[in-house]
Amino acid sequence: MIENDMKKKMQKSMDKVHKAIKIGNGHTILSTGITGDDARMAKAVVDAGVTMLEPNHPALALARGYKGVTSMHNAEQIRHEITTAQMAEATQGVRNVVGNDIYITVGIPGGFTETVPRIITDEEFLLMSLHGADGLHTHKSSLKDLEMLVKKAHQYGLCVDAYIGLPTDLHTFGISAETPEEVAHVASQMESIGTDMIGMMTGMSYEGVEAGQIPASLHERLRAMVEAVHVPTLGEGGINLTNYQAFLDTGVNILVVGTAIDKMVEKAAQDAVKEFLLM
Repeated sequence: MIENDMKKKMQKSMDKVHKAIKIGNGHTILSTGITGDDARMAKAVVDAGVTMLEPNHPALALARGYKGVTSMHNAEQIRHEITTAQMAEATQGVRNVVGNDIYITVGIPGGFTETVPRIITDEEFLLMSLHGADGLHTHKSSLKDLEMLVKKAHQYGLCVDAYIGLPTDLHTFGISAETPEEVAHVASQMESIGTDMIGMMTGMSYEGVEAGQIPASLHERLRAMVEAVHVPTLGEGGINLTNYQAFLDTGVNILVVGTAIDKMVEKAAQDAVKEFLLM
């Protein structure tokens, strides 16, 4: 009854993505963390030129101090306890202030490989679609689970971006693939089941790296992913102002930036308060 309506919704959503990439001559950024979950910060980065945002449940747990978490690492452990209704509320708030031309992909409980099994119901898919989400940001760790999620998400007009990770990652953020050959194979499989955008978790989310550099092995894996698929590609984890050019050199279309901006906002607040306290 609404199949064509949902297809049209998805096409409009992906048009936003392709437009953002075209404007950036093949590259753009997706802003997440505090800029995805706080409507004021979302509007700030959109006013600066961002056209892609990502609210997600671990970031919302951190933003709200859920159970006293003060780091994203700890928030990842309890992210499944955030409700889809809470994510829908946060997403709608962001949508209200940034307008309809901004692409919003959302991480919701059950969309990641959770520490506690979490089923996403049909009502929850519809809830997110009705509350301003263009897509779902997912970190499923098996192709079968991802395929089921993609099918259901598409039924409710939601695009899907999914990720490839490493078996040694601190948190499970995608389907494991270590060598460039494995990456290319997994990426092709992900595309074949209808995944709308394919990304790679760098393994650097909570680790320091040499300024301006990314490991050669990561560069090779990113290149393998980019060359294996025809859909837009993403890179996420540890991207900052000193190394973003190294990521762009791999050909990846979308850089997902969260922690780097979060830290800047935190420092700006601290510096401002210190100035006031000098009175």
